[in-house]
Amino acid sequence: MKLKEWSAFTALGLIWGTSFLWIKIAVAETGPFTLVGLRLLFGFAGLLVVMAIQRPRLPRDWRTIAAFAFMGLFNTAVPFLLITWGETRIASSLASILNGTVPLFTIVIAHFWLHDEKITLPRLGGLLVGFLGIVVLVSGDLSAQGLHSDVFGQLAVLAAAVSYATAITFSRRHLRGQPPVLQTGMVLLIADAIIWTTAFSGAERPLAFPHSFLPWFAILWLGLLGTCIAYLLFFWLINAWGPTRTSLVTYVFPVIGLVLGIIFLHEAADWRLLVGSALIVGGIGVVNLRFKPKLVQQAAAAAD
Repeated sequence: MKLKEWSAFTALGLIWGTSFLWIKIAVAETGPFTLVGLRLLFGFAGLLVVMAIQRPRLPRDWRTIAAFAFMGLFNTAVPFLLITWGETRIASSLASILNGTVPLFTIVIAHFWLHDEKITLPRLGGLLVGFLGIVVLVSGDLSAQGLHSDVFGQLAVLAAAVSYATAITFSRRHLRGQPPVLQTGMVLLIADAIIWTTAFSGAERPLAFPHSFLPWFAILWLGLLGTCIAYLLFFWLINAWGPTRTSLVTYVFPVIGLVLGIIFLHEAADWRLLVGSALIVGGIGVVNLRFKPKLVQQAAAAAD
């Protein structure tokens, strides 16, 4: 793995690591459709500046446009809306752990969809170890009451994870090699059109806009950093790493949330932070190991 790729992965984890907190803040004064629509609008506005500089060639064949439409729906519009709606019913910490199932869904979908993303025991073991780390990290905040707080909110976030996993794998299969700027621009444009069309058709009445500074700041942050910049990094990583490794960024979210709480809210650090973080880092490391074919063959022979 190259330093450039790891830097992009780290930056993406840092940016998206606070998203659940900002969503919780913003959705307190606005509806899910309005929040997602504004987020995508700010994100696309920021991306127009990048597109004006790079001037990517817009697609003209219907297959590529249809692929972008699929990504706009299942990689952005649907999961953004499901997570935002889910956070009106469950805690942001619970949403982050449920969103951490994305790599687990991705490895299964990619196994049947991509020839170079097959399930291996080391990879599956690494994913499970990393997910166990997430559980350890947030275990202090998840009481029995919290786990059963609202089943529909939990199912919404899980459905978003399945949507993300499907779209990540789809992108690697049908949009590999497309410039990240073009992928981001087309996906955000299509997703925003879907959200506002649905909202104005009566899905959310009345449309409520935030009336204080902090929710507006949250939406602006989610748009410019959490969508525009993050998507540029995200699509670049999918081309470079593939869907399974890229989806591991969801394992970083709870770590970032806890660290920010310690730094800015003076929350206490306990054994969960150390053990959970170690498991997550170890799981990510195992998934990213490249085992030599000869060693794999020897291990298989020894097992027989």
